[in-house]
Amino acid sequence: MTKNGQQSITALPYRAGVGVPPGVEVIDFRDLTARASGHGVDPYGRQRPEFHKLIAVRSGTLRCSLDFTEHELDPGSWLWARPGQVHRYDSDLAAADGRIIVFLPNFLDRTTAEIAGVDRVHRQPTAGSDTLWPVLDLLEDAYAQWGQQPSELQVELLRHLLAVLVLRLAAEHGIEQEPIEGDAFPRFQAAVEEGFARSHRVVDYAAQLGYSVRTLTRASQAAVGVGAKRFIDDRILLEAKRLLIHTDLTAASIGVRVGFARATAFTKFFRQHTGRTPSEFRAP
Repeated sequence: MTKNGQQSITALPYRAGVGVPPGVEVIDFRDLTARASGHGVDPYGRQRPEFHKLIAVRSGTLRCSLDFTEHELDPGSWLWARPGQVHRYDSDLAAADGRIIVFLPNFLDRTTAEIAGVDRVHRQPTAGSDTLWPVLDLLEDAYAQWGQQPSELQVELLRHLLAVLVLRLAAEHGIEQEPIEGDAFPRFQAAVEEGFARSHRVVDYAAQLGYSVRTLTRASQAAVGVGAKRFIDDRILLEAKRLLIHTDLTAASIGVRVGFARATAFTKFFRQHTGRTPSEFRAP
């Protein structure tokens, strides 16, 4: 239900289609509308998918939003929506030609995911070179032939073709610098994602993960360009903004959801980081 002109967010779990590979799908823009409707989902509503969506536009123009940024995707553009991000299509999907590659977070092997920065936010959107489209064509062709050969062979073929695609995107457009101290940042990032509503202190994550505060700060700075405390604050702020824009919860209730016991503490935090109170941010 919506009030005051706000739109609710639809949590979007992965629902595999009938007779398709497990964990990855290639969907035509025009087919997406019918598929969403079949699952009782508004294709043009705000969605928070639990899977990756790689959106590639071949012709026409597609407008969409990702969290709080509006994007206009021209021919040759790619947009990567990651699990947990709020995404919406703002123009007619039938007015553009393209593909959406949907895949689960664990579909790619760990080495590929780490090298390509699958779990990190890339610059958005990107313009793909001509080398990307033949790979997408091969991926789509392998997807269309599902069921014609042993499933184990076809799953690995799809996995490898998707790996080539994301690695090419990373090679062409760059990914953030690899974190120092081994896997410190990926572990820290996962811990913050799971626990930011409970703890806002770097020292708590350091104790949980077995690192020093200094190590987490250096790893975060190397990976995403901000220190560990700023990384935590940014994640809290993103969630607060999502709830303010997309729900009718009171500011006090939202503060509790992101880990503030008192409304005044949440308001102070929000104003320090945005220059506005939660009510001012929410106002049209």
